[in-house]
Amino acid sequence: MNQKRLLLTYGLVFFVTAIWGLNLVIIKVLVEDLPPQTMTAFRIMMAGITALIMIVLGKSFRRLSKKEWIYTLLGMLFGVILHHSLIAVGLTMIDASNASLILALVPLTTAILAVLFLGEQLTKLRVLGFILALTGVFFIQGGSFSNMQLSQGELIIIIAMFVQAISFIFVKKATETLDSKQVTTIMYLAGSIGLLIISFITEPGGVNEMTSASLFTYFLFIVSGLVATGIGYIVFNAAIQRIGAGQTAIFNNFVPFFGLVFSAIFLNETITTSQLIGFVFIVAGVLFGTGYIGRLWAKKHRRINNTKKSVG
Repeated sequence: MNQKRLLLTYGLVFFVTAIWGLNLVIIKVLVEDLPPQTMTAFRIMMAGITALIMIVLGKSFRRLSKKEWIYTLLGMLFGVILHHSLIAVGLTMIDASNASLILALVPLTTAILAVLFLGEQLTKLRVLGFILALTGVFFIQGGSFSNMQLSQGELIIIIAMFVQAISFIFVKKATETLDSKQVTTIMYLAGSIGLLIISFITEPGGVNEMTSASLFTYFLFIVSGLVATGIGYIVFNAAIQRIGAGQTAIFNNFVPFFGLVFSAIFLNETITTSQLIGFVFIVAGVLFGTGYIGRLWAKKHRRINNTKKSVG
């Protein structure tokens, strides 16, 4: 890949992470003006339709095998139905800034699950990463042992983070043989139907309430569903194909940063020193825990050895 195309890919992924950070703030506004479960169902449906249009235009659709269906539907259950339902409920209870910091643990939790279930190697650097990230969580919730009790909202967001990490394991298995855009499309379309059924039970009058918001709220709804979730994930998946999952995943670390910034700008939420310290620890934990730092050091070590051999 030439330098200009590489820089364009980096720029697009960086822009997507900014949009995702903003999306947490948007969802915080949406759950206050619209019924959370019903809104989430239609928002995810919009993202699914966007992804469907993309794969139809790209003619990349094919039949799934039984194993691919199982992995995709399990990814949908954990990554769409459970994750987005819990996010919508959790954001009615806690600030968007706090939620964005907790969700920053997704890459690290995924790495832990990959060690447990996919047989990935557990190194000393990864263990260090896990410890750093847990230290970050300690600072996020107040930075004091006398204040270690999690609120109900924080607990819900932690569960939302954990089920999303589980979904990534199933998505990883599904995309070994199936195009990622098709996996995303099926997950969102089928998942939105599941979310809609749940909303009929939990919010009987939710569909009627969806028609009573302001035009600005509907504008934010379209931005969230179409741009942030639909187009955002398509761009992110395309970047994974171009520059690899490892490099792309590192950009995820910008999401909580933008979540904090936009929460302060648009919601007037106060960002505490303890939260900022927690953010630094979590980013460090993700870099070590996902193996990124280890790969950099190994690459540098190989380069040094190759230089010595060529000189010798």
